[in-house]
Amino acid sequence: MVVLNLAIEYVPSVISEGFTLSLLTALLLKIALELVIVLKNKVIVRLRAATTRRAKAAAALSLWVVAAGSKLVVLELVDLVFGDAVSLGGFIPVTLLVVALLGSRAAVRRLLVDDTPAAT
Repeated sequence: MVVLNLAIEYVPSVISEGFTLSLLTALLLKIALELVIVLKNKVIVRLRAATTRRAKAAAALSLWVVAAGSKLVVLELVDLVFGDAVSLGGFIPVTLLVVALLGSRAAVRRLLVDDTPAAT
């Protein structure tokens, strides 16, 4: 939510007509991001398990398709669900938004993980 609203405030091409729409868009982005991460992890497992050049190339191509294609899917999904009320700008702003979302996701997870050894 914070990342999306910062993008709305500072990136002119990212537009939401109101708080409720930005909240729903953030939820949609979170769900899409989590699904893309699951898919990406499955492709990475296939890439690591590949033993032939052809299999590695196919897995690497699949990883590229997931990485690039997910941005296009997000743009279409937002357009389908919210129409003209929400605009994420285009491929470059969505890519930057997704990178920021991934960074904030990782930072929050690091904050929430307890690295201290358990007392025995």
